[in-house]
Amino acid sequence: MSIVKVIEVIGSSEKGFTEATQNAVEDASKSLKNIKSIYIKHMNANVENNKIVSYAVNAKISFEVEQ
Repeated sequence: MSIVKVIEVIGSSEKGFTEATQNAVEDASKSLKNIKSIYIKHMNANVENNKIVSYAVNAKISFEVEQ
């Protein structure tokens, strides 16, 4: 039997949603092992002077807990 936990994280990027998602995984992997999946719950972008200046994702990351 394995135990899987889920945490909620925010990832951001100045380039796009894909990079924001990857940044969320990379940041989480600094303190978590065995990451199994990421679920994007919400996406948003910040706008200044009619231009998108940053992208962000709210995501749930699941990881297997070592026993």
